This record gives sequence, structure tokens and C-alpha cells, in this order.
Amino acid sequence: MAQKAVKPLGLSKKKGIFRRELPFYLMLIPGVLFALVFSYGPMFGLVMAFQDFTPLKSFENSPWVGLQNFRDMLALPTFWSVVRNTLVISLSKIVLRLLVPLVIALLLNEVINEKFKRVAQTVFFLPYFLSWAVMGGILRSLFQYDGMVNSVLTSLGMERIMFLGSNTWFPIIVILSDVWKDMGYNMIIFLAAITNVDPALNESAALDGANRWQQIWNITLPTIRPIVVMLLVLSLGSVLSAGLDQVMLLYNPMVYESGDIIDTLVYRLGLVNHQWSLSAAVGLMKSVISFVLVVLSYRVATKRFDYQVF
Repeated sequence: MAQKAVKPLGLSKKKGIFRRELPFYLMLIPGVLFALVFSYGPMFGLVMAFQDFTPLKSFENSPWVGLQNFRDMLALPTFWSVVRNTLVISLSKIVLRLLVPLVIALLLNEVINEKFKRVAQTVFFLPYFLSWAVMGGILRSLFQYDGMVNSVLTSLGMERIMFLGSNTWFPIIVILSDVWKDMGYNMIIFLAAITNVDPALNESAALDGANRWQQIWNITLPTIRPIVVMLLVLSLGSVLSAGLDQVMLLYNPMVYESGDIIDTLVYRLGLVNHQWSLSAAVGLMKSVISFVLVVLSYRVATKRFDYQVF
């Protein structure tokens, strides 16, 4: 008698898992199509960085110039000051976006009054829902020369300050307003992570004589460290993105020295000065460096903090 072929158990199991998860794969299709059309499709335009591109000649007929656009980029008189401004603003945002929400979350976790805690969470989280178009109008009303802040200063006998026209004050306003707007989001994440701390650990530490600060330092912070590392790794991908929409709404030629960033330089080169290839070269440089930083930070997080996404 001929024996029937027996299917490997692993193959049939995988098919069963695939059939069970098929609806989830189908749900992914719109998101995948959206990414292909609006994220990966436009990447074909990166060829402009290696061409002397003009719209009338199109991609096919524009002459190739190799790395000349990158040489011109490095020769720009303001390029290195723009890189410096981007790094100062972006790194300050990254640090404060983690530090300020973490401190607020730790403080709120110690609050006993649940009603006050809910109200405080709502107050901290509300600015996150405001667009930068709205937030920019609020900040301009507050910090313009005849705005509310200067009115308070003059009432106290002090001189008015041109906050949005000062190279000293402008980056400070950009950094602090960004932290104020987005800190509620990370605060909620940290609060959710803190709820996973085993209360028995704190009770045991209290019995051993540990005060609240020692419990936070030795129990709470080590427990939520993976979440902090995750947010840090994700934020390093935008280390060269200091916030185009925010800066565009607030800055002016008077503060180019301290407020001009890579994204605003790309905007002016491409859409204002019509230097398409040069702006594409700057944008490509920024994307490549950001990608390298994400990969390196992920490897460091994996080796030093045992953090893995996949």
C-alpha cells in the first residue's frame, strides 16, 4: 500500500496562524499604500541632489553634476551656523522633552488627591492638542514688542524687550514653548509606566527605612528605564529637525543668526530662491545623518540597556 504524504506540522501551523491573522494584514493595506505613495514614492526626487535640475527639463533631461551640489552646500556662508542652530535647538528640545515630563510624572505620582491629579493631567496635556498655527499666534501675542509680557515688564519699571527679534531670546522661546506644548504627551506615557511598578517593592523598601526619594531613585526610575530609552531612541531620529512649522511661524530675518535651521534653509533655497538641486542636497544630507543616528542609538540601547523593538 502506498503511504499518504504527511504535511509537516510546522507548515500547517503557520498556515493556521496566517488565516487567523489575515484580517489584520488586510487592515494594514491602506497604511502600506499610503506610505508607498506619500513616503517612498517621492524619494525618486532625490536624484535632483545629483543634477542641475530645472522643472522645464524634467528629471530625465537635467544634466548630472555628481557631488557638485554637496560641495556648494558646504561652501554656503551660513551652512555651519545653520547646523549649529539646529543642533542646539534640537538637542535642547530632546533633553527637556524627556526631563520635564519625567519630573512632572514623578511628582504627580506622589499626589494623593485624585481630583487634583486628574485636573493637573488635563491642564498639562491640553497644549498638545493645539496646532502650531494656533500656538504661534498665542506666542506672538505674548512676546511681541507691545504684547502682554512687555506690558508686565513696563508695569514693573523695566524696559521692553524685542523677544522675537533678539538672537538671545528667540531660541529660548522656541525651545521652552515646544517643551510646554508637547510635555503632556510624554508625561502620560511616564505615568502609565509608573503604574507598572510593583507596590510591594516600595512597601518593602519603606520597611527597610527608605524614604520616598530613595524609592524613586532605586525602584521607580530603574523600572521605567526601558520607556525612557525608547523615547530617547525615537527622538534621536529628529535630531536634525528642530521644528520647521514652529520656527517658520515665529522667526524673521532679524534672528537668522540664532534661529535659522536646516529645514528653513531647505525651504528658502528650494521654494524661495528656486535652487532645487542645492535644497535637495541639503535635505538628503539631513536624512542620511538622521538615519545613521537612529541606527547607532538603537545599537547602543540594545547593548547597554538591553532594549529591543524587534
